[in-house]
Amino acid sequence: MITPQRSSSGSSQSPRSPSSQPFLSVSVTDPAKMGNGVQAYISYKVITKTNLPEYQGPEKIVIRRYSDFVWLRDRLFEKYKGIFIPPLPEKSTVEKFRFSAEFIEMRRQALDIFVNRIASHHELQQSDELRTFLQADEQTMERARFQDTGIFKKKPADLMQIFKDVQSKVSDVVLGKEKPVEESNPEYEKLKHYIFELENHLAEAQKHAYRLVKRHRELGQSLSDFGTAVKLLGACEGNTLGKAFSELGAKSEVLSIKLQKESYHLLMNFEEPLKDYVRAVQSIKATIAERANAFRQQFELAETVKLKEIDLNKLRLTRSEKMVDAEHEYEELKEDSEEAIRRFEMIVRLMNEEIVRFQEQKTLDMGLAFHEFAKGQARLANGIADAWRSLLPKLEACSSSQH
Repeated sequence: MITPQRSSSGSSQSPRSPSSQPFLSVSVTDPAKMGNGVQAYISYKVITKTNLPEYQGPEKIVIRRYSDFVWLRDRLFEKYKGIFIPPLPEKSTVEKFRFSAEFIEMRRQALDIFVNRIASHHELQQSDELRTFLQADEQTMERARFQDTGIFKKKPADLMQIFKDVQSKVSDVVLGKEKPVEESNPEYEKLKHYIFELENHLAEAQKHAYRLVKRHRELGQSLSDFGTAVKLLGACEGNTLGKAFSELGAKSEVLSIKLQKESYHLLMNFEEPLKDYVRAVQSIKATIAERANAFRQQFELAETVKLKEIDLNKLRLTRSEKMVDAEHEYEELKEDSEEAIRRFEMIVRLMNEEIVRFQEQKTLDMGLAFHEFAKGQARLANGIADAWRSLLPKLEACSSSQH
């Protein structure tokens, strides 16, 4: 899930050639600060290369900001129930970090991954929302973001209602009033348990990865400070000792740079992928909540249909004049119930497909992240060992000359 699946076929084939393999490649590049003060934000250049006929041409460049990416994710989440919508990086609320070079690059990389995941997903890549995001001019995109559609009017209220419903259900269970309406599916229970465990373990691993990054930075800074101090010490000495101290200080400063570089490598290729998977699991949990909601709806509608059928049979026995309206209401409820069942079954089918895809991608991404970690640590350890080893003869000569 971390590595965007980008096609390289576009570089050697004519973009509109009928024999070309279909491809859709997206790059998020060139972050630039726009505006000032509280109105300031970062814009990104989004470059799309494709030979898909539904797109306007082989290459399109548009300017997007973070809220445009949020719009895309929200729209897809509303429309594609059962599919794990890729996560977005968090929005920094700390003013001093919002426009730091490191934060901007982390954000750019995460947004690039986000949009390429969508572009490489067999269903999401066909969405009108993605085409709008990749092709619309800035004014059209802004109108799409702010239009008062039913989706955006009801979404926050729906979310609040879901939270209230869950809270109410939990209270009822705790008080012994009601048992929650849940699936009794052992395999699905096992999956939910796995997802919650995975989130905890990933979060713990990410926390320690953050500490490793911090430790590398602190050690790098300490070596830099030590190098400066030892070089000054060497400058006080005009003899062999002074020269040795100066070289020791210089090596310390070189190693400081190596450690700073490795801390950045750790951050981008190890800590960030782990953090990204924490977010990905949270997206899966959102889909689990949607599945629970769909199950509850189809269950409650089925129960309502049963009760309405009993009422209808009573009216038939008494030949009530209300029977025609009751039959019409019953048929409508039955249709709603069947539609709710189809919706739930579709979510189940899609989730089963998605979890397989997620596991396969996770294996690749985590393998890559831990390989990068081990490779970086080996490179750093060898660099440190070589640097100190190169100093040993001079320091030994210095110490032996004093006897």
